Amino acid sequence: MEDNFNKHLGSKLKLRRLALGLTQTKVAKAINVTFQQIQKYEKGTNGVSSIRLLQLANYLKVPINYFFEDFSEYLVNLEKSQEGHLNINYNFLVKVYSELNADQKLKFNKSLQISGSGISKAV
Repeated sequence: MEDNFNKHLGSKLKLRRLALGLTQTKVAKAINVTFQQIQKYEKGTNGVSSIRLLQLANYLKVPINYFFEDFSEYLVNLEKSQEGHLNINYNFLVKVYSELNADQKLKFNKSLQISGSGISKAV
């Protein structure tokens, strides 16, 4: 599965890079690796570390989950989480929420209301 994911991530990386009209060299310089490393990422030869994935997402202006979209294992787990089969660490969510500033909390609450979830009343 790991090789399969590396190829998936690589194709998503290449697709986004080309959509932005960027060269492998430009992306490589932005995240402080060689263009050969970007080639290896795009081919799926090398895996991407979490910090590199974060750097790529930031530089390419996409959310981290962009790289997971359409990947079968991710979709299976996403469906399970929506069905409530995965445990949610509510303490972690409360901690993250408590660290938001007032404006961020307001935006967060509005997004919950828009989604139709009754969670915003509990927060």
